[in-house]
Amino acid sequence: MFVALLLGAMAAQTSLHAELPRKSVLTLDVARAVAAAAEAEAVKRRATVVIAVVDDGGHVVYLERLNDTQVASVDVGIGKARTAAIFRRPSKVFEDQIRDGRVAALGLPGATPLQGGVPLVVDGQVIGAIGVSGNTPQEDEDIAMAGAAALPRAIARVLAPVSYWKSEDVAAAFARGSVLFGDEGGRNYMVHASHREGPGMAEVHELDADILYVLDGSATFVTGGTVVDGKETAANEIRGTAIAGGESRRITRGDVLIVPNGTPHWFQEVSGPLNYYVVKVR
Repeated sequence: MFVALLLGAMAAQTSLHAELPRKSVLTLDVARAVAAAAEAEAVKRRATVVIAVVDDGGHVVYLERLNDTQVASVDVGIGKARTAAIFRRPSKVFEDQIRDGRVAALGLPGATPLQGGVPLVVDGQVIGAIGVSGNTPQEDEDIAMAGAAALPRAIARVLAPVSYWKSEDVAAAFARGSVLFGDEGGRNYMVHASHREGPGMAEVHELDADILYVLDGSATFVTGGTVVDGKETAANEIRGTAIAGGESRRITRGDVLIVPNGTPHWFQEVSGPLNYYVVKVR
């Protein structure tokens, strides 16, 4: 009898465990990546906004206030994100309800009925939300949507395996000058194995910062100043024939330089073959 009861209890416990749902959790790394995608969209639009990322309970995981954004947008951005998380739908739904005459929506506990909050969904499950405030309602939502769209890439990036290249593969990459590690999967960084035999065009990367490490050779490198005949050759990329003004440096093997995004730079003169790593960070 005791054995039968014990087996019955074990079976019930096993059944209980089998029925427990599994829950995905929003991590800080993923929240940062989602916010970074929203920030990139805001910078592209020259928008001053607050970006808030919350978990499924509406609690803040990550908050960012871009330069010159009004202070009042902090609480509003958090409120939009919290609304989208705990009600599991865009905050615009409640703004639309009120606009269409359902004034009772104003009485919903914890709701901020303003456009700009978007849920973050994984496998049909809301794991959090992103809220944006500071510009027009539509622009706020567009920026939030850009962040939400980056969620799958952000998760894949966090789970990405270690990347490895053998020395001969690296040498081959430098011989032709190529991208060693690209931005596939929405990564916010790249590694270039760069090779130069002579001077190049003046460049400005509006979004990417460049970290350079010189392996071999030497060059005259100019930073700052103004790009001459600058033209946009790709999204957020400007090229020109030279730099007027700026600061000249003689760089050589072992030197490291960090060129912030938006800073003109130019290899004005190259002495023989120049090999250097470039880590691009967005």
